Amino acid sequence: MKLPGPDHPITITANPKRVRVSVGGVVIADTTHALTLKEASYPAVQYVPRQDANLELMARTDRSTHCPYKGDASYFSIVADGKTLENSIWTYETPFPAMTEITGHLAFYPDKVKIEEVA
Repeated sequence: MKLPGPDHPITITANPKRVRVSVGGVVIADTTHALTLKEASYPAVQYVPRQDANLELMARTDRSTHCPYKGDASYFSIVADGKTLENSIWTYETPFPAMTEITGHLAFYPDKVKIEEVA
């Protein structure tokens, strides 16, 4: 486990805007409680509370990855609009202590879904 610091900063802030995630016009998640995670020089990631996502459109997969800063990630595929988007969602179900704010949240690959901030 590594801790965020000056050499690898990670910030988590509440996104004041509404965030909608969709695939082919099908809304996968819609929330006013997204968290924006900024990590080092990576693009910002929106973490959406699970309760604001349509879990019926998701199927857990066997994929798992490890981040030395956040912990072990689990993955879901999206089954919507007649398609399956493999491993298009990740979540840290038991993140490391420094990242507990993202517990119960889902993140989506922007090259697989449409993520938009709605006024």
